[in-house]
Amino acid sequence: MTDNHDIRPHISRSGLYSEDLAPVPVNQRTWNTWNYASLWISMSLCIPTYMLASSLIEGGMNWWQAILTIFAGNTVVLIPMILNGHAGAKYGIPFPVFARASFGTRGANIPAMLRAIVACGWFGIQTWIGGFALYQMLQLWLPGLATLPAVFPASFGLATGPAICFLVFWLLNMYIVYLGIESIRKLLVFKAIFLPVAVLALLYWAINAVDGGLGPILHQPSKFTSNAAFWTFFIPGLTGMVGFWATLSLNIPDFTRYAVSQRAQIKGQALGLPPSMTLFSFIGVVVTGATTIVYGTTIWDPVVLAARFENKLLVSIAMIAVAISTLATNIAANIISPANDFANLAPEKISFRTGGYFTGIIGMLIFPWKLVADPTGYIFTWLVGYSSLLGPIGGIMIADYYLVRKQQLEVGELYDPAGRYSFSNGFNRHAMVALLLGIVPNIPGFLATISWIPPDALPGWIIQLYSYAWFVGFFVSGTSYYFSMRSYHVITNTGTNKQEVNYVAAD
Repeated sequence: MTDNHDIRPHISRSGLYSEDLAPVPVNQRTWNTWNYASLWISMSLCIPTYMLASSLIEGGMNWWQAILTIFAGNTVVLIPMILNGHAGAKYGIPFPVFARASFGTRGANIPAMLRAIVACGWFGIQTWIGGFALYQMLQLWLPGLATLPAVFPASFGLATGPAICFLVFWLLNMYIVYLGIESIRKLLVFKAIFLPVAVLALLYWAINAVDGGLGPILHQPSKFTSNAAFWTFFIPGLTGMVGFWATLSLNIPDFTRYAVSQRAQIKGQALGLPPSMTLFSFIGVVVTGATTIVYGTTIWDPVVLAARFENKLLVSIAMIAVAISTLATNIAANIISPANDFANLAPEKISFRTGGYFTGIIGMLIFPWKLVADPTGYIFTWLVGYSSLLGPIGGIMIADYYLVRKQQLEVGELYDPAGRYSFSNGFNRHAMVALLLGIVPNIPGFLATISWIPPDALPGWIIQLYSYAWFVGFFVSGTSYYFSMRSYHVITNTGTNKQEVNYVAAD
């Protein structure tokens, strides 16, 4: 079996190397097309995906407008997903190490931390969903949980009962982190079996609860009274859909580093991502539409919906299952990547477990219950907001890998603080400037969205750029980086020396 011996003598004491960040040898890359398709099917089958479509309907779309928006957004984000995944499949390197090629050996901590903070946010949201599921179950058997005296200030928007359940579920997540990543295998199996069944059960309920089945549900009209009103909501909605997986579009090398071939990661992601997101979102559309007819109000949170059912035992089983499946998704999707990102800060000192603890603490501090309380906060503030940070990073990395370096990297020097990717004291100033140029245009719109400045404080077109946040950042940063680097002498090689041979896969 090939190990990391070829490069370890050169870099193991560099401060940039650890076993978690080391390149995966070619003969240890075993993920095939089905593995990547099933990964995305599993990742897509989560409560936030369901809430995507539901929140679009709550915002005024009809069913086909919501589905089209989700399909379009996931098709768009599939492109950088596959492009960034190429480096992982070719060189076996994770995202933080790949980022060193464009941002520098030390500068890579900036995109890694921006991506990690977003993962912390998702961790908080998923933890809140799981904790609220526990609350919905426990209050059926302990009614006093809903009437506990207020502990937190009103500005927190957090009742005592849900807060206790959130903390309990958070501690459970941290315990799984303590046990290690291997401990979630059985949870993932449970999720893969149960969640599709639960989703189909919800779909069955929706069709049977409404007279006429799907017909009345799908005939509910759009709430937009003009084309202008639709486009005003659609553009940031599309950006939000792109933003939903903008995190993974950056750190997808964390997964494609195990690919048996480029074809496997490309075909697997194309088959797994847009179809599964669209199908699961369609079920969310149908169920949300049914709640409007049955209850006279739109319930876009499936946990809240399940709590409306009369059978206590049924609700309890559903809530426990939601909590367990959310726990499995949370650890798999929102711990692995930020743990790598935090480890990149000090590879010899920060372990997976420590990175997981960092993720949990920050995820609690973002007040996730406020983000999912209404579709405006979920889409316009959270999804669009962080896409304005991740779009520029994606543009820089793709421009660097494809246009500047022509897909050629020197693996050993990615771990060398004095190598070609050290630039100036470990930072590539071209990347730093390009990153700022991509972020700045979206700042006014973000500040207006969170009401820090009046919407009319600046010209309308400046504020409206925020609706295209990911796209603006991606193209501004990518373009400016490319033209800035054209004058920078970049040395490439074919990766054929002994140090490289075990780590470069055939295209």
